[in-house]
Amino acid sequence: MQVIQNLLKNSAFSLLGLGLLTAPAHAVNITTSSDANLLVNNIVGSGITFSNATYKGASIASGIFTGGLASGIGIEQGIILTTGNAKSAVGPNDSDSKTTINNLPGDSNLNSLVSGAVTTDASVLEFDFTSTTGNLFFNYVFASEEYNEYVNSSYNDVFGFFVDGQNIALIPGTNTPVSINTVNGGNPYGLNAKNSQYFNNNDVSDGGPFYNIQYDGFTKVMTAKIQGLTPGKHHIKLAIADVGDYSWDSAVFIQAGTFAGQSLKTKNVPEPTSAVGLLAFSAVAANSYLKRRQKAATKA
Repeated sequence: MQVIQNLLKNSAFSLLGLGLLTAPAHAVNITTSSDANLLVNNIVGSGITFSNATYKGASIASGIFTGGLASGIGIEQGIILTTGNAKSAVGPNDSDSKTTINNLPGDSNLNSLVSGAVTTDASVLEFDFTSTTGNLFFNYVFASEEYNEYVNSSYNDVFGFFVDGQNIALIPGTNTPVSINTVNGGNPYGLNAKNSQYFNNNDVSDGGPFYNIQYDGFTKVMTAKIQGLTPGKHHIKLAIADVGDYSWDSAVFIQAGTFAGQSLKTKNVPEPTSAVGLLAFSAVAANSYLKRRQKAATKA
């Protein structure tokens, strides 16, 4: 194991000197806010009007972000809802277990998405809206500190976008909710990946960080949508919470101006790793597993 660690250290140093490896770009900027109208105004776009906005959660758990493209999440600006402190999203990733405990309750809708578990530290933004097109689309990214060590475990922080009680935060083409257990790069062995085409790894135990945000993993930019809405007002709840405990924060980023009556396309940023990065990942695989097992034992 020591031989592998020394080889990786020396190789990374040499590659940095040659300019073949680069440090992550500028970090995302966060301004915390619990002003519901401010948050909703930031994401609402064409074809949508809203009213009766409310926010429930810690004042530090939500806010406005900018600089998302430079940091690598694929969304330039919008709002962030977290289970801890929104400012903890700022990179670079220097912890496998970033946590802020707000000692707040969970959410009943989110409880329905996690079998046999209870949610805590929920952040919930709700409002009524009307759509001139009868449709609704918006872009988002889900991120968590529970990647990758708690993939396929009971520690599975949850989020949902409930339109009139129906969750529309789904894996494309399915009725499966997006979560750590349904979108990932595999379990602690790197096996049994689920929908990995939608996943970006940023774990410091896997040779990262590869992107300049704190979270150990996050989805690519995804689109929540619902079509054929009846005329008149509808209600949406945007919610995220810890599951089973208050530890290991998670977040959802929602793109500004995309809460709209028509889909607004966005590009995912290119992968930051090259073949060199993949070799580095392979070299630390054994060491990564030992670190994850130690963390899992600590949390248990």
